Amino acid sequence: MITVSSIMCAVLFAMFLESIERGSHNVAIKNMTRFHTGYIQVQDYRLEDQPSLDNAFLYDSTQRDQIIASTESIDFLVPRIETFMLAAGEEITRGAMVLGIDPDMENRLNNLKGHLVDGSFSSDRQTSVIAEGLAGRLELSMGDTLILLGQGRFGMTAAGKFEITGIVDLPMREMNNQMVYLSLGNAQRLLSADDRITNLLVTPNSTGEADETARAISKTISGSELRVFTWQELLPDFVEALRFDRLGTRFMMGILYVVIGFGIFGTVLTMTLERLHEFGLLISIGMHRARLASVVFLETLFMTILGVASGYFICTPLLLYFRANPIQLGGDAAEIIAEYGFDPIIPAAIAPDIYIYQGTFVFALSILISFYPTIKILSLNPMASSRK
Repeated sequence: MITVSSIMCAVLFAMFLESIERGSHNVAIKNMTRFHTGYIQVQDYRLEDQPSLDNAFLYDSTQRDQIIASTESIDFLVPRIETFMLAAGEEITRGAMVLGIDPDMENRLNNLKGHLVDGSFSSDRQTSVIAEGLAGRLELSMGDTLILLGQGRFGMTAAGKFEITGIVDLPMREMNNQMVYLSLGNAQRLLSADDRITNLLVTPNSTGEADETARAISKTISGSELRVFTWQELLPDFVEALRFDRLGTRFMMGILYVVIGFGIFGTVLTMTLERLHEFGLLISIGMHRARLASVVFLETLFMTILGVASGYFICTPLLLYFRANPIQLGGDAAEIIAEYGFDPIIPAAIAPDIYIYQGTFVFALSILISFYPTIKILSLNPMASSRK
């Protein structure tokens, strides 16, 4: 029971740690892709190096149908036109990211309407929705006039006054302090970019199909001035941060495995030493060493299987609970995570590879340790052990 419990706890701790790490990364990726880049993005090949409205591309029904027809794994498309402008209230001016959107498509992507704290999105001309943080910095509220001033396509002056018809609270603090939303048509007229967009976000049916979908779209639009990017290509620094965090988790897992290994070995060692007298007597009365070693190895094998299965059985409802009820962070930890634009929660993730990887590693570790009693039996002196 002690050996089985050790293996069970090893599987439980290893799977829980891996699940929490995977869940926190999934939340971070979900926030970044929903509100920032999307999982796949189509843009002019010059836009990455020259983020200018001059590199906006024509987006019409023909272009839309061509991309949708490239693969069946596309769920929906989200067109955007974005630029930086000066946003001003009555007395205060701040830099702002102006985003022209289709409110319905944007809502499908990130539930943007669900983040409204007041008002609503409107497709009427000269209306806008402003992020709560920016509204506070500009000292503006519902019904006030927002002034936007910047540069449109081909260097043309872009200026306009917009009534604030909604205020939205975004989960990413940096965006919450600078976002202004206009309807796609209003933004195109303001920026002298009729029927043009800077980014087309492509949402696949499944996040696991993102790379395959991107390749299919690339083949369809090859020969044009458009390029397809996945979120990993658009957010290299973010990907490196996740990789570094994953390495930290792997280091912690290594320490955990060392502790797990010594814990299992301690129980197997104690069990073996307590049975040396029994082993000596069995060999003395004629039992072959190889057969005895095989019996002991099978005992350890069955205990390992039982321990891993017990770990799966206990860990599964635990992970299901924490997936439905994420760990809520508070205090300084929540503020630090919010600074990076992430929700201050730690959910659990459930994936087949977590079970396979952690269960297989603990199983292999236990089997490796089980060779100790086998070697001990094969080298046992039956006369010395039987006198103990």
